[in-house]
Amino acid sequence: MEYFWQYLKQHKKVIAVFLLFVLIFGVTFALYQLPLSAVLYSAGLCACLGIGIMLFDFKNFVEKHRALKHLMQEILVNCEHLPVPAGLLETDYQEMVRLLFEAKKDLNDKMNHRYTGLVEYYTIWAHQIKTPIASMRLNLQNEDTPFSREIGDDLMRIEQYVEMVLMVLRLDSSSTDYVLAEYELDGIVRQAVKRFASQFIRRKLKLAYQPLHCKVLTDEKWLLFVIEQVLSNALKYTKTGSVTIEVESPKTLCIRDTGIGIAPEDLPRVFEQGYTGYNGRSDKKASGIGLYLCRRICENLGHRIWATSSVGEGTVIHINLNSAQLQVE
Repeated sequence: MEYFWQYLKQHKKVIAVFLLFVLIFGVTFALYQLPLSAVLYSAGLCACLGIGIMLFDFKNFVEKHRALKHLMQEILVNCEHLPVPAGLLETDYQEMVRLLFEAKKDLNDKMNHRYTGLVEYYTIWAHQIKTPIASMRLNLQNEDTPFSREIGDDLMRIEQYVEMVLMVLRLDSSSTDYVLAEYELDGIVRQAVKRFASQFIRRKLKLAYQPLHCKVLTDEKWLLFVIEQVLSNALKYTKTGSVTIEVESPKTLCIRDTGIGIAPEDLPRVFEQGYTGYNGRSDKKASGIGLYLCRRICENLGHRIWATSSVGEGTVIHINLNSAQLQVE
């Protein structure tokens, strides 16, 4: 019925002209005192013939509409299957579509070429910068002073930022190397904890962690990055107290800190790209990219991440690791 009303609306001028002609003939016959039945009879015949033609045209209208709706799914790939134009105007419109499609295709090719070059450059840069970082770390191993430990922590943060650059570049890449398999969650968590062990010790923060005894279907490298980002934030915003790592049902990893917490108005937006909130504005060095990457990675892995928090009491990051839709490789 919706299509029919749309068809009538599109052809309202033709219908109005037909009714106007009937009215003109009726008025003319009346002025010459001719029988109006002749006009009504002629109008009825024309109306029947017109309705028949209209129904046939309406059928073509619906078929063309459905063909165009289907074509909307393919127009991003090609525009070779446009329906046969019904007239000069439709031919002009289709030519405009083809020109716009070709222009968009050329622009996409240029942007993809530039993006590929950018990814290659920063990938090389990220791998090259790891060499002086590793050299500095080796030099620091000969010393064990508060200053050297602090420099070591700074180096670790630099390594994190380099890894973040690589993750940003790989996140939307068609060659992203997700390797899905069943892993012991403890093995992944221990890698993250080991990396931050010196910071826990230096800052005298308690780590509450017991074996989780949980198997998850995930990608080890990408999930490790997420856990490291969450632990990094917990350490960053927790001055005293503890960080707790535990699993809640159903298969949800919880990383709980006793830090400054997140303001209620910021909580719904902490996983948005570039959003730093009150804590980030106070810190002046927050980028608002870490938790955004965590959300994107979790979405790609079929996981779900969210936060609960109370100002002054701490924050809990929940990562639901159920991934029923994923398959082991």
